[in-house]
Amino acid sequence: MIVTLNNSTFTAQIDSLGAQLISLKDAEGTEYIWQRDPAHWGNCSPLLFPTVGNCRNGKTMIDGQWYEIPKHGFCKVTDFAVEQKSDSCAAFTICDTEETRKVYPYSFRLTLTYTMAEDGIHMDYQVENTDTRTIHYELGAHPGFTCPLADGEHFSDYVLEFEKEETASSMVYDLEHLQFDATNRVPRLDHSRILPLSYDLFEKDAIFFDDIASRRVAIKNPATGRGVEVDYRDFETVAFWTAMPSQGPFLCIEPWNGSAIRSDEDDDFLSRHFLQTLKVGEKKDYHLGIKVL
Repeated sequence: MIVTLNNSTFTAQIDSLGAQLISLKDAEGTEYIWQRDPAHWGNCSPLLFPTVGNCRNGKTMIDGQWYEIPKHGFCKVTDFAVEQKSDSCAAFTICDTEETRKVYPYSFRLTLTYTMAEDGIHMDYQVENTDTRTIHYELGAHPGFTCPLADGEHFSDYVLEFEKEETASSMVYDLEHLQFDATNRVPRLDHSRILPLSYDLFEKDAIFFDDIASRRVAIKNPATGRGVEVDYRDFETVAFWTAMPSQGPFLCIEPWNGSAIRSDEDDDFLSRHFLQTLKVGEKKDYHLGIKVL
């Protein structure tokens, strides 16, 4: 089911399968969301839960039992229940089922609410523990943005502009062992807010910042000032990715609470960095904002 939201400045579409934002257009018809071309990447904005990225050998141990949780979890293949609250707001919800409990043993309710804004769209996540015990999970966003935005522009015309001046390195993804290598870091920012984009940055998959102060980042063309800014105030890390070697004409901004398995983690789910925890009956909210520049 495709849900359409709009206000005076933007129109958005969300697919209930995965609760994915599949379109965000301004009044002139400019599309800011990647359009799921399988030649590069067949998704556009998956919701990552209860894991971010992959587990080692596809498995993780929870309470002494092995579970095979798929990469990025199961949301992208799950149809969400839809409650359209108004022309400009809709909520998408899933709960645990017999099938989800085969790969993730906890009971939960997960809701993603989209609300149109005058400068873009808000995405508000809520996780609720409906179990009789404490639950643990990871949560992430993965929106892909059109880059470049205009004909005649190039990917390398754009930069990442961080909220704060940063001195930061990214943890390299080990493509042989399919894990982030905690012993291998590449310097990316040196007392700077700007990271120029090039496809070479993504030769070894995502650029993952696990220790960065900024909670907003923009993809923008400095020559025109156009692009998008993502506010990820409730997420502890952020990664960036595009399809390589096909050189996808998009860039994903991925705020994460968690990550793919790391070399400094064992296979116990509770050992994962930035793991989220909820006691019985608790709820937790996470906000993501997309602002069009």
